[in-house]
Amino acid sequence: MSGKRSELYAGAQDGLEFRRAMKILALDTSTEYCSVALWRDGEVDARYEHAGQRHSLRLLPMVDELLSRNGIEIKDLDGIAYGEGPGSFTGLRIACGVTQGLAFGAALPVVGVSTLLALAEASGAERVVCCLDARMGEIYHAAYARDGVEWAQVHAPGLCAPAQAPALPAGSWAGCGSGFAAHRVVLLAAYAGQLSAIMPNVFPHASDIARIAAREFESGRGLPAEMAAPVYIRNKVALKSDER
Repeated sequence: MSGKRSELYAGAQDGLEFRRAMKILALDTSTEYCSVALWRDGEVDARYEHAGQRHSLRLLPMVDELLSRNGIEIKDLDGIAYGEGPGSFTGLRIACGVTQGLAFGAALPVVGVSTLLALAEASGAERVVCCLDARMGEIYHAAYARDGVEWAQVHAPGLCAPAQAPALPAGSWAGCGSGFAAHRVVLLAAYAGQLSAIMPNVFPHASDIARIAAREFESGRGLPAEMAAPVYIRNKVALKSDER
């Protein structure tokens, strides 16, 4: 699967209009999808495809194609953003490594964006519980509530069994992410009566990362390229034979 997303973001932060000429490249390889996006003059041009295990082969060609189509070179950018995790260990390393290489060569600042926060941004909801399938019978979990164009963190990103998902404050919530596809029954029971919508097919996308990163860069929170780092959460990749 491959696709295109082109969107207009008309938000403002604390009453300040975003700098319309800002150009930001965003990357995400945290799941089986590979996506790239360009924030330019308030618009987001993006591409994604189901890459499976081919992120390392597809990411840079997708970046080159996106920038070429928009007549932009790396040196013309104001910053680079990436999905910092949680997610696939290999995928996170790929996005982080490519971000570092591109940003270092052009002396650009970088911003890492939580993949769980990107899910919240993609949901279109005001209060969101985000769950990514972490395999091994666990989920990556976080919850957010929208405050204007910003997000307030209700539960920080963490790792847990679906049955032990943290309780949510009273009220209506949207649930999104692959965790709801892999553990639907358990999560529905955990949040009985609180989920107004379930979006199991929403995945972290570079276009949502670009929108979040625009606010970060506008606020001066970009970092030097060498400070880009993945956020794994889980400390090991596989169960030992006696743990299976």
